[in-house]
Amino acid sequence: MVDDASADGAPWLDDDQAEAWLALVSILEVLPAALDSQLTHDADLTFFEFLVLVQLAEVPGHRLRLSDLATATHTSLPRLSRVVARLEADGLVVREADTADGRSRHARLSARGWQKLEAAAPGHVELVQRIFVAPLSRGQLGQLRGIGRRLMAELDPAHEVLRETRNATNGRPGLSRPPAPSTDD
Repeated sequence: MVDDASADGAPWLDDDQAEAWLALVSILEVLPAALDSQLTHDADLTFFEFLVLVQLAEVPGHRLRLSDLATATHTSLPRLSRVVARLEADGLVVREADTADGRSRHARLSARGWQKLEAAAPGHVELVQRIFVAPLSRGQLGQLRGIGRRLMAELDPAHEVLRETRNATNGRPGLSRPPAPSTDD
């Protein structure tokens, strides 16, 4: 809770709070461009497209209802539909009707999508190692993980964003293990 208030009663950040906030905002401004640049250069994917492929790689059957995929990637259904259409045009995903509910559609990771994810992952991991892991100590990484969990408890109390990746029990394709299609593909 902020103790400082102006004469009109409006709360203000103290210097430490303002510096911490500005550091986070600066990262939020610069990081997306760095991720997009690397993935576009190396794999002709945006970071968001990469996240879509990773989410599909994590689930049994490698398919998710589009509405669930939109929730997991924290985007609107219209934006996700446009991205999935591009990925489908590139042969990376296949859209399928839901057999239980004809109104719903699923996206399924294709064999070519697995290959794209497999090709994109090493460069992405190298970038993450260089700009995120290397500058921080193990202790700082642990602190950041705790901070991230606390902030996300406020922002995403249902824990839906990147649910499949966070809940992975056998590593995370493209991050902590190489992506490889399961035998049920």
